[in-house]
This record gives sequence, structure tokens and C-alpha cells, in this order.
Amino acid sequence: MNPFFKVSLLATAIALSACSALETDKVDYRSTAKAPALDIPPDLTQLSKETRYSVVDGAVSASGYQANQATAAQTPVATLSVGDVRIERSGNQRWLVVKRPADKLWEPVKDFWQENGFQLAMDQSSLGIMETDWAENRAKIPQDAIRSALGKLFDSLYSTPERDKFRTRLERDANGDTEIFISHRGMIEVYTSSENKNTVWQPRAVDPELEAEFLRRLMVKLGMTQEQSKALVANSVAKSTTAIATENGQPVVRIEEGFERAWRRVGLALDRTGFTVEDRDRKQGIYFVRYVPLVADSEPGFFSKLFSGSDKTVDASKFQIAVRSQANVTTVSVLDAKGAPEKSATAQRIVKVIADDIK
Repeated sequence: MNPFFKVSLLATAIALSACSALETDKVDYRSTAKAPALDIPPDLTQLSKETRYSVVDGAVSASGYQANQATAAQTPVATLSVGDVRIERSGNQRWLVVKRPADKLWEPVKDFWQENGFQLAMDQSSLGIMETDWAENRAKIPQDAIRSALGKLFDSLYSTPERDKFRTRLERDANGDTEIFISHRGMIEVYTSSENKNTVWQPRAVDPELEAEFLRRLMVKLGMTQEQSKALVANSVAKSTTAIATENGQPVVRIEEGFERAWRRVGLALDRTGFTVEDRDRKQGIYFVRYVPLVADSEPGFFSKLFSGSDKTVDASKFQIAVRSQANVTTVSVLDAKGAPEKSATAQRIVKVIADDIK
């Protein structure tokens, strides 16, 4: 290499590293796809068109709904707002409530994800669901002086062993407001042996704080200031309300909340974990789901299959997740595809997955 070019490259690297030292942002996503992947995963195409921005029509029973309304003030959910946007939190789950029609929010939310470095793998306004493709957080790349500078010059030289995707769900509540839920899914590349020769991709834990950061950024997109959004997220504190129990020989999740809030939390938990919601019946308190346990896979080509958004090669079982409320206590149980109580080891695993997510 020409000596003059070497000196010039080094000088440029040092100059850029000095600039990067001023950067403090910890989230900087870059899509792993070169072009938008707009194919709808086959297991999402069956979701009922009538569930668009679902409206709360009532709980499982009229008496339960009335009791729930009477005890709403006692529900341990933090609510903070600025203008027509507020953030609510229950356990480790947060969501936004916006006093605007869902169809008026769809394009701004879509623009939001693209502005944050994502491409959309799913964009279904009729279902009230959009989902990003898998992307890497470039802010996690170690930023020593030379690597930081070269990374800006030759961005493809470095990558992280983690990928993230986010699902956004918009639902309309009984007041005509729109609830916005953001759920995170993550994968990490790990070595399969001490020789560090081969790797596999496997699931990593859901990151509620990463979800909260994107909710905060979305609040800014919808009109808040940076300071207001940070204050609201920091102050949205709520205690855990969940436990696993057994009723009539069947494992259940007990949530110390009424139907409306429990329904939201269960739906977000299903989005976060290894479930595909094929349909939902809010009046009956039923989610119709397919369940695929998230496990590591060393099959050749797994990376491309994982990030293609398709699970055609993976067997999935169908279940119904029943959400039943009495006053301010809700139980979540697993039914088989025909609606009969499921008492198998699989039901116990599903109950634990849901309980662990919404604790």
C-alpha cells in the first residue's frame, strides 16, 4: 500500500474517532436486510380481519366487568401523561395510550421504525400489527479509537453477535383511544465448542428496558420533548402482580388485575415469546395461538431461515389461551385446540413462559 495512503487513512481514522467519542447514544440499529422483506409469515395470514384495532366490548362476564370498573382505582398500574399521550405500566410491561384514532397513527409509527434503522417484514394495518426485520445494534460494537474510525469508513468490517426484532401492535380501547404495544425478540450467536470454530444462533432474553426505550422514542415522535419522555418512562413504576397456581388440577397464571389489563398483558407476553396469535376473541377472553418452543438450532442455513421470518420447517401445536376474570383477579389457562382443559407438561411450560414474562 502506498505509504502516503497509509498515513492519510490513519489520520482520517484518528479524526473520526475523536468525533465518535462525543456520541453517547446506546441504540443505533442497522437492518440486516438489503431490501424490504414484505412477505407475510405464513402463520400470520390466518389472523381474523375483524380483529383490527380490537375494541373492548366487555369482559368475560357482565358482573366481572362491573366489579373490575369499580376497583380500577386500586389496580397497581402506573399512568403518566403529557398532552394526548400517556404511558402505562404493569409489572415489567409498558405500553402507550394515545388519544388519536389508530388509522391516523399507523403511518407515523411506520415512519418511526424506518427512521430508527429498521425495515418492516410485516406491515398489516388491517390486523393492527407491524413487525421489523432482524437488525443489529451497532452501538454495541466495541468502540476503541481505530475500530471506531474504521467502522465508519468501512461499515461492513464489523458486526455484533446479536440481532433484534420488534413487533408493534395497535388496539383501540373502549374510549376510542389507541393502545400501542412494542415487544422485543432477540437472538445471539454463540460458539458450540471450546475451539470457537462453529457457531449457532439461539434466543436471548426479552429486554423490557429496550422496549421502554423505543416507547420513549415513539413518544417523542408523537410530540413530546426528550425531557418529558425520559421523565415519564423513569416514573412509570408498578409492582409485580403475577403468580403460578393450580386450579382443578390445571396449571394457571393468577394476575391480580381485572380483565382489561390482564388481557393486554397476556397479549403482549404472547407477542414477546414463542407464540403466533392466529386469532383472538376478546368477548370470550380467548387467544388462538400456535406455540413453537424457542430452542437453539445448529442446522445449516438456520441463520437465513431465522432471519427470513418463516417457520415452515418447524412443527407448531395449536392451543387456546383462556383469560377469565372475577372482580380484580384474572386466571390464565391453557386449552387444547378444541377448547378442552390442557393438563400436560406442555401446558405447564406455557403457563411458566407467560408468568415469567409478565411478572
